[in-house]
Amino acid sequence: MLACGRGPGIKRNTPHITHGVQAGILDAERAIVWARCDEPARMLVEWDTTEAFAHPRAVRGPFVGAERDLAAKVEIKGLPAGQTIAYRVRFEREAARGSSDWATGRFATPRADKFRVAWTGDTCGQGFGRNVEWGGLKGFAAVRASEPQLFINSGDLIYADNPIEREKQTPDGRTWKNVTNERVARVAEELDDFRARFAYNFEDDHVRKLAADVGAIVQWDDHETHNNWWPGQQLADDQYTHERDASKLAAMAKQAIFEWCPLADGPIHRVIPYGPLLDVFVLDCRSFRTPNDTGKGDAMLGAAQADWLVEALTASKARWKIIANDQPMGLLIGDGPNIEGWANGAGGPPIGRELELGTIVWRLKQRGVRNTVWITADVHYAAAHHFDPGRAKLDIDFDPFFEFIAGPIHAGTFGPEPLDPTFGAEVKFQWVPPPGTGNLAPWDGLQTFGTIDVSPDALAIALWGIDGKQRYKVELPFTGA
Repeated sequence: MLACGRGPGIKRNTPHITHGVQAGILDAERAIVWARCDEPARMLVEWDTTEAFAHPRAVRGPFVGAERDLAAKVEIKGLPAGQTIAYRVRFEREAARGSSDWATGRFATPRADKFRVAWTGDTCGQGFGRNVEWGGLKGFAAVRASEPQLFINSGDLIYADNPIEREKQTPDGRTWKNVTNERVARVAEELDDFRARFAYNFEDDHVRKLAADVGAIVQWDDHETHNNWWPGQQLADDQYTHERDASKLAAMAKQAIFEWCPLADGPIHRVIPYGPLLDVFVLDCRSFRTPNDTGKGDAMLGAAQADWLVEALTASKARWKIIANDQPMGLLIGDGPNIEGWANGAGGPPIGRELELGTIVWRLKQRGVRNTVWITADVHYAAAHHFDPGRAKLDIDFDPFFEFIAGPIHAGTFGPEPLDPTFGAEVKFQWVPPPGTGNLAPWDGLQTFGTIDVSPDALAIALWGIDGKQRYKVELPFTGA
């Protein structure tokens, strides 16, 4: 089944919004509104606290052109707390020669009593694309049905290194049938290939509906560029015939991310103050890492980002701190003979990237930073891990903490990965394919997402299948300022 890559494929007499609307949360009072037009035109955004738009505030946006793939973003600010913000977008030709229809969306601003955050990752991996017969990317419908007020997309937004072909054979002998097109059916080596991957996802109704209903926080991991890449790497992958420099590919991937996602310009790592109850700390485990050697490389975040994280967490006045980390901490994640993740598998005192992590958690203990929870995706199965210095293989002190893993939302399922004991990790829950199996299709029932119910007294964290059934839940009580 073929599909158009980015354009609407129909000639219209007026401009047209091609892939719905999105809102990205900047903080409690500001958001980014995104949309894309099918021709050069100027973006106009109006917002209000009711969908009737009785008293709309208008913000005139940029004139979009091909240099930004006809996509545009506008910041809206001065948003009232505890409200549903309705917004609408249209594009106008110059000299009043016509405008698009309005496209509408909404998102929530933070409440001071309670709200729900959802997260997941890993979209269209392992060649599992949009299967119309199965229902498309319906994991996103399950996230939407859980009624979150905030959605964190934890990375692997696309799989630029996994071709989406017309058909894929699954381990049980069935045939998965994809909607596809020329650009997504190959690895991404040109800027338009990366753009086409984002367009492909947003041609799915479920993805667009979630984006139009829930404000998002977005980060990246490896597959936006290539599996397990690091800066300066030369890819040993024969699928790549034009460009094998990972840094050059990553630059194109990052441009496409900032064109197609509701992100403010700047670094990917950032803090989002989401009202008095919550700050979200978004990490970037790709841009500053050392090579995936045999476990002796010393940086995952890099010194500047690690310092920023400690200082930002120390300065936070929010009751709860969610750390959106695109690499699980306690799992041994291999890269051939090398090490991809934080853990090195030695099981003794920290070495390599574990030194950076050990310094972070030790400094947080010294600063009195409490009430943190780490969330991630990446490994294609759901899990809950508890870290405790009483079980650890190191002589530094840190406060016990949880890490929760969700996903994939639409990709092959794998696992489990070995658990490294250096930081005293213990499996509290995991949901993995049966022994001896792997790379199971989305229809095999192991696609997942997580939710966090935030209140002043507790965080209630749950892991869900996309069938809407809860598989695990734990409540973390507030431990004092």
